[in-house]
Amino acid sequence: MTGPRAGDRDRSPETATRRRVLAVAGTAGLTGVLGSNAGAIETRDGDARVAQADAGGDAPVAERPLFDAHTHLIPHETLGREPLSADGLLSWMDEHGIDRAVVHALDSPESYPVQAPSWWVLEQVAAASDRLIPFCSVDPRTVVYGEETVSNLLEGYIERGARGFGELKPGLPIDDRRLETIYERCAEYDLPVLCHLDNKALLDEVGLPGFEDALASYPGVDFIAHAHFWWAHISADVTVADRGRYPDGSVEPGGRVPELLGAYDNVYGDLSAGSGWNALTRDPAYGQTFLETHYERLVWGTDYLAPGQMVPQTTMFERFDLDIEAWTAIRARNLERILRDGQPG
Repeated sequence: MTGPRAGDRDRSPETATRRRVLAVAGTAGLTGVLGSNAGAIETRDGDARVAQADAGGDAPVAERPLFDAHTHLIPHETLGREPLSADGLLSWMDEHGIDRAVVHALDSPESYPVQAPSWWVLEQVAAASDRLIPFCSVDPRTVVYGEETVSNLLEGYIERGARGFGELKPGLPIDDRRLETIYERCAEYDLPVLCHLDNKALLDEVGLPGFEDALASYPGVDFIAHAHFWWAHISADVTVADRGRYPDGSVEPGGRVPELLGAYDNVYGDLSAGSGWNALTRDPAYGQTFLETHYERLVWGTDYLAPGQMVPQTTMFERFDLDIEAWTAIRARNLERILRDGQPG
């Protein structure tokens, strides 16, 4: 990518103060959302769950905090799926022992047939801010109105509680110049970015050269990678056709996903959806080793967006055998660390 790098951006007192003020505005009640390591989080039905996010303690895996990195609210029926409200999402979370969830906006036309704009998501989650953590998004093509327009939109969303940028899912090549404006603003406002790479959005080449360039060019941004083309690269034998499908068969060692997770400290893998589940289960022995090796760079998620949706990720803790340290990291600690980054102490 061309243009200014996030790591080289001006860090003048004025810029830092602006970011700090926005961070404070966007994290009112943050202690109540994330809790302390020794505290307890109350679920909607009043059951206390253990909230110790770091390793240690005596709580079994099933009682450790569970933080879903990827959910949605959908305002209207589409694709034969019923809409999903905040109350519906919370009820489903209660059924599956999920304490908190990030709710992603869908602002690009390629993201879903029925969009869920950022302003609407922020309205819907406001009454449950202790459990539903909103992300916001801006379609990069909004830059047609000027980069300041993007800044103004993001500042307004942050002031209303947005904690990250997502889901980034525009129908653009991943090295499109307009995406650089998004990454630059996310670096400025300390927003992690959940990005969707497939055959419709954030188009990249085999080997993910464009995505790696973004990781290297914007080291101040935490990227949470998701979807078909990202997870296809858990294996070394990737083709262009894998942009939009779930590859099967044994994983060939040397894939770009483990390589990038090992090389960059600002990238995480989102285990949600069919793509994340397929990556772990197409070769179960490799999936076990992958989890053991990269647990500090993975976040648990579902991509839940419709009532009755099947979510195999809820069986992950029985299907794979990890120690308590690894499960604690995947279930909540890694995502909590991402959301704490850049926040005032």
